[in-house]
Amino acid sequence: MAGDPAPGLGRLTHRAEFVALARSGRKAVMPGLILQARAHDARTGSTAKQRIGLTASRKVGGAVTRNRARRRLRALAAEVLPSRAAVGHDYVLIARSTTATRPWAVLRDDLVRALRRLKLEQGSGQGETAGP
Repeated sequence: MAGDPAPGLGRLTHRAEFVALARSGRKAVMPGLILQARAHDARTGSTAKQRIGLTASRKVGGAVTRNRARRRLRALAAEVLPSRAAVGHDYVLIARSTTATRPWAVLRDDLVRALRRLKLEQGSGQGETAGP
């Protein structure tokens, strides 16, 4: 299915999951996106190593712009998270007004920096970060 995330990435589908993740308080705000993260809740029974959720509010723009922003975030998550993000976590990528038009390499760097800021980059220890 076209909207499915990459293999190994599950999907956050219920509002309660998004709300619980937002309440966790772990987020990194970047110019191109906002990343929220939280360790898996054992009660979900999910077998996915990582689960993602995507959102774009009306502040981002009209329907066409919001859909473009979500498509870009979905592709970005599929490219970056399986290889760079810590497993056993749920991630929500929130579109910002620049998400739809930001150059791809810069948007990708925003996500990698957000993972570093939250200390959730795979292979990074306390304060250490893996090279790009």
